[in-house]
Amino acid sequence: MPADGAADRRNDAPSLSLPATSLPTGNGNANGIGQLPTNSNPRLRLTPRQDHNPDIYEDLQSEFTPLLFSSLERYLPPNLLNVPRNAKHKYMREILRRYSNEGERSRVQKHREYRQRIMSSYQPLYRRLYELRATNFFVPSFINAFKANDNNREESIRSIMSEPAPGVYTFNMLQPIICEMLVAEVEKFEKWIRKTNFTIMRPNTMNKFGVALGDFGMDSMLEKLMEDFIRHISEIFFADVGGYALDSHHGFVIQYGFNRDIELGLHVDDSEVTLNVCLGKQFAGGELYFRGVRCDKHMNAEALPEEIFEYSHVPGHAIIHRGRHRRGARATTAGQRINLLLWCRSSVFRELSKQPKDFVRWCGECQQEMREHVNQSVMAKKVELFRAREEPAH
Repeated sequence: MPADGAADRRNDAPSLSLPATSLPTGNGNANGIGQLPTNSNPRLRLTPRQDHNPDIYEDLQSEFTPLLFSSLERYLPPNLLNVPRNAKHKYMREILRRYSNEGERSRVQKHREYRQRIMSSYQPLYRRLYELRATNFFVPSFINAFKANDNNREESIRSIMSEPAPGVYTFNMLQPIICEMLVAEVEKFEKWIRKTNFTIMRPNTMNKFGVALGDFGMDSMLEKLMEDFIRHISEIFFADVGGYALDSHHGFVIQYGFNRDIELGLHVDDSEVTLNVCLGKQFAGGELYFRGVRCDKHMNAEALPEEIFEYSHVPGHAIIHRGRHRRGARATTAGQRINLLLWCRSSVFRELSKQPKDFVRWCGECQQEMREHVNQSVMAKKVELFRAREEPAH
């Protein structure tokens, strides 16, 4: 099993999150509005301005992906949020250049060119899939859960969620017609691949069959899905792994069945939060089996009885969990199973997680060790007190 998600990561496509050492932070206490700082050490805030609506950077030429600038903009110091877009772009680009090497920037540029070659030739089957409109995509229960005001939204979202196992949540999400259209769109894209002999990058190194949705134009749809919906869910259930600060994503479709991938071994994802939605078609088998959340130190530790769980896919229904939740997929024994996955990431959490800690509170094994440590400390204190009472007074 990959210990850090590396074997489950798409190595030939750029991650939208910052490099592991890349997020400088500041206290954001600068005064004034709309004035660029004069120092030569641009910095970002530790926490994002959630109510800020970032600019779109798609039309600006840069060696970095445009979505990264939109994600980072919420982390700008308050006095920079309302400056002209070009000034913000320049400020963020200086930060990114400081923390990424030339090889990484070259890889990002090559991937952008790769996407442009696809989108200049491939003609979508269903244009409505490329712009997320909630009433077109989601079942009513899912839409209504997010209509509640800020004071009631958490309770409203919790009301549509089931938690069949600790840290694993399921809910009804996509309309059947959207599932069918997404499957048809992917099938058309794959026919285009075969017809043109175009060599594509698969979404990760563990799945031989599947496509990255952003490669043929769906990045904006996925961005809106994460920002407007998954982020709110993650703030409630996954705050301990950066769910409050998701700022990048990788979305793709994978296929299991005859002449496709059959099963998937135990693994973790290169994500903080993973959304997995079954699109269909008719299939048997393919259950997900879970074995607990683990940090790098305890990746190969045995699962506790309460951590063992299996989930059967239902078309249109979603399952969401921490990316570090160990799991695999049973063999799809009949038909074809197609799933949409969205890996959501937080560069803030990745930066903070580098700080040394005795125990990681989201890791099941760390929690067990912490309980044992507390019990041992309590027992040692009891022994010390008992001995003190038994010692004769001098």
